[in-house]
Amino acid sequence: MILAFDFNLFFDQTMNGVASGVIFSSIALAIVLIYRTTGLLNFAQGEMALFSTFITYKLAVDVGLPIAVAVVASAVIGFVGGAVIERVLIRPVEGAHNPLNVVIVTLGLFLAINALAALIFIKPGQEALRMPELFPAGEVLGIQKETVGFAFVLVLECVLLFLLLQKTKLGLALRGVASNPESSKLVGINTGTMLMVGWGLAAAVGAVGGSLAAMQGSGFDTSLMQTVLVFGFAAAALGGFDSLIGAVVGGLIVGIANAWTVQYVDALEGIELVVPFALILLVLLIRPNGLFGRTIVERV
Repeated sequence: MILAFDFNLFFDQTMNGVASGVIFSSIALAIVLIYRTTGLLNFAQGEMALFSTFITYKLAVDVGLPIAVAVVASAVIGFVGGAVIERVLIRPVEGAHNPLNVVIVTLGLFLAINALAALIFIKPGQEALRMPELFPAGEVLGIQKETVGFAFVLVLECVLLFLLLQKTKLGLALRGVASNPESSKLVGINTGTMLMVGWGLAAAVGAVGGSLAAMQGSGFDTSLMQTVLVFGFAAAALGGFDSLIGAVVGGLIVGIANAWTVQYVDALEGIELVVPFALILLVLLIRPNGLFGRTIVERV
């Protein structure tokens, strides 16, 4: 059943979708960063972000750091953690040259990190944790300040990634490895180091997305990122797994479509998962590489 149209309600739900879309975009960015450098999907990306989110909470609540500082600190810690995971767990498995091995490892990491987070951060019988707010309550031109703040964070992430990838030698090396690892080795680029940096960057971006996700609801626990990861993969598929711009646009589209579905479609529980994915399926039937993905032509 379609509810009677109310422009103010429609606008509010669209802005709610933008706020959620920022989070989906951050996770999609992390997924795309790893895919571009390795050609693989990291199914543990959400749980890596979850662990960093708990670190943000601990730094802000227990240590007493300002929440903005805590988010930045957890992103730095996430960068180190992502780099260590690539070096210690992923690289030895990649040596077998079987992509399924890495997929299995990331699935194992999904379960292991979730269990480790519960063991370290959750006490028996503890209620959901409440993340401190990064942005004040209230509205600006009819838009929640939180939504404006989330959008600002996403823009800042995109600007920093653009400057890193397009204006620095490190970014040039990362793009070289993503484009052609073998040729990069021939010109002296340490591909192993670049892959490690790529995993670290993805973990840092994911940490920011996880912290924002924890601020949206009334509380969070170890299940926080499971649905977010699904929407993040959907956003990456919609935008194109090799496109950072596509990850951002795809995340916003999925977030808005999800908000509209929750508000206007009266059906069985879980219908909010159906419409966005139907939209993605439609796009992928027309453009299999996503909205911004590149078509790679190979000679046989």
